[in-house]
Amino acid sequence: MLPANQKTNGRPKSGGGRRPLSYKMVEDELALLDKSINEFWNKFKSSVSDTSCQMMALRDSYKDINKAFTEKLSVKLKEEERMVQMFLEYQNEICRQNKLIQEKKDKLLKLTVEVKDKKQELEVLAANIQDLKEEYARKKETISTAKKASEERLKRLQKSVDLYKERLGLEIRKIYGDKLQFIFTNIDPKHPDSPFMFCLHLNEARDYEVSDSAPQLECLAEFQENVRKTKNFSAFLANVRKAFSTMD
Repeated sequence: MLPANQKTNGRPKSGGGRRPLSYKMVEDELALLDKSINEFWNKFKSSVSDTSCQMMALRDSYKDINKAFTEKLSVKLKEEERMVQMFLEYQNEICRQNKLIQEKKDKLLKLTVEVKDKKQELEVLAANIQDLKEEYARKKETISTAKKASEERLKRLQKSVDLYKERLGLEIRKIYGDKLQFIFTNIDPKHPDSPFMFCLHLNEARDYEVSDSAPQLECLAEFQENVRKTKNFSAFLANVRKAFSTMD
């Protein structure tokens, strides 16, 4: 913009060197306008300069804030990654523990079944043992009864032995195989000490069984059958002695 003193160059001048009043007013207004424009321009430049400084300050502040935020975000992301890793590790550990627990449950179930089977086997075994005990008790009672019967029979035999030994010259000896040997004397008048003998024992059926007579008696089997039926042992001995005495 031109200075005020140069705005009149090239313009026609009026006579006597004086300008009209209207033209003066225009120049004054233009001068005021020029001043206003200069003031506005100066203020605008100052404002733009201040705004630029503020923008620079805001930019620097933004950079600092962005850097701090980025650092915090990076730390946060790392922390979250660590937490995720820990969660995955915990999850894997839980899976492993659950697998171990399931294996132990399976083993426990198997052991429970085995214990149940063993318990049933023990119950069966206990029942078998009880049956064996009862059977043993019955057999023991049977043996005891048979033993008592045998003892009673031996007592009777001993009485008969004593009687026949005194009256008939009978001697009874126990020999091999739980056999009893009956020896008669005083049968042959010419030879009173000559022995006449036979053997006797009880078989598995607890019946009398006669054998090994000397001299040999053909009727010994008949006498054996009779004594088994009658249980009269005294008559049996009398018949045997009589058979010996009638031999030639």
